[in-house]
Amino acid sequence: MQIIEDDLSSPKVIALIKEHLHGMSLLSPPESIHALKIEELKKPEITFWSAWEGNFLAGIGALKELNVKHGEIKSMRTATPFLRKGVAKKMIEQIMDEAKKRSYQRLSLETGSMEEFEPARRLYKSFGFEYCTPFADYIEDPNSVFMTKRL
Repeated sequence: MQIIEDDLSSPKVIALIKEHLHGMSLLSPPESIHALKIEELKKPEITFWSAWEGNFLAGIGALKELNVKHGEIKSMRTATPFLRKGVAKKMIEQIMDEAKKRSYQRLSLETGSMEEFEPARRLYKSFGFEYCTPFADYIEDPNSVFMTKRL
């Protein structure tokens, strides 16, 4: 699997982002969806990666700089044919490596509180992320869980 920094121009990447946004809309009320749209992912404070197995898009992930010491994991999504094949693990490793290169002291994330998000929460816990209070501009939300890790 090859993970590359991506410019969000590939139709396959765009389709997976749209799938991600649609999936979030099925699970969460609109005010609780914090997934970023394509144009938001192109902002300078965000680095976006895509994971490829040959010509097949396996997954996506992004790192948002909150400040010079704190980053946020965004837009983690594995393409359905690649679920449970280690794509998300490799993407988290990529994001954590970049966060460490930038000398971030902390890496945080927001994910859903519903049962469907339990596999993601377990994965983040396996990397040492712990539950925390809302960070950045987030507020308490029964549909959200916040996690953080000191680097």
